[in-house]
Amino acid sequence: MINQSFRLLVAIASLSFPAAMAGAQTLTVAEHPITDEKAVFATVESISVVPARSRIGGTVAQLHVIEGDAVKRGQAIAVVGDEKLVLQMKSLDAQIEALQAQADQAQTDFDRIEGLVERGTLPRTRLDEARTALNVAQNNLRAKTAERGVIQQQQTEGQVLAPQDGRVLKRLVAVGSVVLPGDPIVTVAQQDFKLRLRIPEEHARFMKKGDRIRLDGGESGERGARWGVIDLVYPQIEEGRVIADATVQGIGEYFVGDRRRVWISGGERPAYVIPSSYVTTRFGIDYVQLRNSAGTMSVPVQRGRDYPSASVPDGLEILSGIRAGDVLVKP
Repeated sequence: MINQSFRLLVAIASLSFPAAMAGAQTLTVAEHPITDEKAVFATVESISVVPARSRIGGTVAQLHVIEGDAVKRGQAIAVVGDEKLVLQMKSLDAQIEALQAQADQAQTDFDRIEGLVERGTLPRTRLDEARTALNVAQNNLRAKTAERGVIQQQQTEGQVLAPQDGRVLKRLVAVGSVVLPGDPIVTVAQQDFKLRLRIPEEHARFMKKGDRIRLDGGESGERGARWGVIDLVYPQIEEGRVIADATVQGIGEYFVGDRRRVWISGGERPAYVIPSSYVTTRFGIDYVQLRNSAGTMSVPVQRGRDYPSASVPDGLEILSGIRAGDVLVKP
């Protein structure tokens, strides 16, 4: 009874209808090669992960960032302090004050002796001795001032700077930790994240730089598919998989290691792809309107997977029910 009812529905749907109204949209079916897509998993990765290192040894006095913070190149993210540098700075300040007093006294003596020599009271040799003493005092002051500048520069290098624009992945030390020159303080993931694909090697021969990849928009809460481009295919195979990097606009700027399903090219094959708007569904059966010499009739078809593309955003693969040359009418 159920089979008889089903055949009756198909027979009724297959009756010829009057010719479509003038101006109805039509489509001539043609066979085109399409890319046979394969689903693989990819992870969101940074282009590079670099450590921000301490330039001097000492104790971590301040940490200005936590995991997840965005940083700019050259931004101070921590401060490393060394108590010995503070003591050396105080010692040099005291020595500079003493040398400054000696230089002032030598200048005063030189000015007084110069006046006496001009009036003939003292011989010129005394003026030469005073000039020499003044030069020595001034040079000692400049040398000590330069030495203080070295210590001050070392204190400035206690600031740990971000090596590049990015996001802090992990803090490796805490306030109060003792570090040596070159020790990493935090790790920073460079911005402009990429998708890192791990593809079985049997599919790698179909993949090359510049190929497009597709992401399902529903996984990220968006409508429609998102597209990307493969930038680099690594030549080394690891554990039977080929590694490739792809760029996808707006893939995210926070989570590193987020897993995404990606559709890649697995070869080409011929297929019929039509806009999904040409297909109607009645009682669980898909139909298209086929135009022939007698008019327009509904023909049952078997739908395949969605195949969106730049030319047909709502593309749908039809497995059976139509053939090349058929003229379809949009319902």
